[in-house]
Amino acid sequence: MKSPHTGKIALFIAVLAGFLTPFDSSAVNIALPVIGTEFSMDAITLSWVATAYLLSSAVFLVPAGRIADIIGRKKVFRYGLSVFTAASFLMIFSVSPQMIVALRVIQGAGSAMIFGTAVAILTSAVPLANRGRSLGIYITSVYLGLAAGPFLGGLLTGYLGWRSIFLINIPLGLFTLIMIHLMMKDEWADARGEPFDLGGSLLYGLSLVAVMYGLSILPDANGAIIAIAGTILMAAFVWWEIHETSPLLEMKLFLENRVFAFSNFAALINYSATFAVTFFLSLYLQYIRGLPPEYAGLVLVIQPVTQAIVSPFAGKLSDRIEPGLIASAGMAMNAFGLFLLAFISDTTPLAILAGVLALLGLGFGFFSSPNLNAIMTSVEKRYYGVASGTQGTMRLIGQMFSMGMATMILAFFIGRVVISPENHMQFVSGMHVAFALFTILCIIGTFFSLVRGKLRRVVPGI
Repeated sequence: MKSPHTGKIALFIAVLAGFLTPFDSSAVNIALPVIGTEFSMDAITLSWVATAYLLSSAVFLVPAGRIADIIGRKKVFRYGLSVFTAASFLMIFSVSPQMIVALRVIQGAGSAMIFGTAVAILTSAVPLANRGRSLGIYITSVYLGLAAGPFLGGLLTGYLGWRSIFLINIPLGLFTLIMIHLMMKDEWADARGEPFDLGGSLLYGLSLVAVMYGLSILPDANGAIIAIAGTILMAAFVWWEIHETSPLLEMKLFLENRVFAFSNFAALINYSATFAVTFFLSLYLQYIRGLPPEYAGLVLVIQPVTQAIVSPFAGKLSDRIEPGLIASAGMAMNAFGLFLLAFISDTTPLAILAGVLALLGLGFGFFSSPNLNAIMTSVEKRYYGVASGTQGTMRLIGQMFSMGMATMILAFFIGRVVISPENHMQFVSGMHVAFALFTILCIIGTFFSLVRGKLRRVVPGI
């Protein structure tokens, strides 16, 4: 029997977990130049410190969501948090780039199990009338993690070294595990007893790895061959899932549910267009503008702080107004902000950059929680885990593609060399091209967001 306080407990634990993994990701971004200097890493290898985490998360997220639907969402959530916390502890002892990347892969797998279940647990435990508000609070915790990452990550890196970033994860992870054990007594497994699609999982994972690795070694001809092979594997995965009796990813959700499909496509494009902004600006502020990590973090914190302020309001608003309209307005703001970033130079006043970051934060705040509300409310209860994993996968694949495009552009403009004053102008030129490309993507994403259809026609009575 469900406890009367289940929704509040689920929200509290989801908020803790929602803070933890984005904090780690954004804090590591601000520390990348310091990590690169310590290990003499070139720009391409350095990008893999961020990309390995995203790629691993993307590979495991949908399988983790499906397994959670079958064996229990709380169980998978707890396992993921344990893996993430343990990998964070081991990161303190990293002695080589290879060890860092390998542990980031393990961290990513743990993060996938957390994100693949947190939203599903929250959606299962919270009544429909309060769902947008609760999801807005959850998204706020994610943005608070993103906001604290550059600020605290910059301070920790500047004064205690980059390894100290991972110390924060350990007490937070342990505290959340204790809270789950003591307070969360309910379990959710709406697909209990159904088989797991191992073949689809392998095709899915191999396709993502091939596409991402191929992009990272362009313009080498082998990169194009591997990326094309990954694309073919992805097409094979879609074919497999359509014909599978118990699929990893229920394709009919995309084929028969327009709101679900277009909301996910909008999220994919939005994250593809925006995630590498922090990566580029972290390098720009520290390499081009000469700011120490603690001051660079203070500049970059503006965007996620704005997101955190706006997101609960936008989530609550999406309980009363069509979520797609709010999300589309947010994505249009993002497109304009990215357009402005395509013109920054080594002399752009930091006040102007701060204003643009605030605009991007406003756009993201209005996009994310209404879009998430649309995705989760458009499906039946038995698909909450799959929907949670799918929306998280769209986010991670988008982030991964964003980093893939960033890596590819850096490879074209400066190659596999350490960023130095001799190639600063080439770096800035590549950054301009990236932001112009991201602007175009965001405009396309706004179109998908606008034509998704109305949620209230899919789910009567809301």
